[in-house]
Amino acid sequence: MPRRILVLVGHPDPSPDRLCRALAAAYAEAAEKAGHSVRKIDLALLDFPMLRTMQEFEHGTIPDGLKEAAEAVVWAEHFVFVFPLWLGTVPALLKAFLEQVMRPGTAFSYRAKGEGLAKSLLRGRSARLAVTMGMPAAVYRIWFFSHGIAGMRRGILNFVGIRPVRETLFGMVASASDARRAKWLRQMRRLGERAV
Repeated sequence: MPRRILVLVGHPDPSPDRLCRALAAAYAEAAEKAGHSVRKIDLALLDFPMLRTMQEFEHGTIPDGLKEAAEAVVWAEHFVFVFPLWLGTVPALLKAFLEQVMRPGTAFSYRAKGEGLAKSLLRGRSARLAVTMGMPAAVYRIWFFSHGIAGMRRGILNFVGIRPVRETLFGMVASASDARRAKWLRQMRRLGERAV
């Protein structure tokens, strides 16, 4: 069954040579070829401010430059986030983007006082985190417990109702051979075909 997929490139460097862009493109092209509807957002090409207060988060409006992105978040059934691991977690640009678009009214809503936790507005959606890193992926999983992306999964995506959230980790990218990179691109194409 065709799905509505939002592919987000979270690499702050707009260079077209970044592996993250190639991985995202491989997924998106395969998904489109398989009959899925795909929208793409490249965060490095967007200009938006960072949130600085809780008041702004709860009661401010989404910046004009992110209104289409917020609409795409509501539209999507499946999200694919492709980003590099920076200092053990997501790049600040991706975190700032999520803070802007995963606001009350878009991704969750507050209940009346005393009626429990916030209500997730994105239930029934799923996500894939495709993460590049300089260390071996097994070290990040076993030694670091994937702490940075676990925070994104639990504290943001699961909170707004997005689950399951699957992970694909690409380690030692700086020293990866052309054959290894080609294998990673094939892997992303297979995931795109299946929309998972």
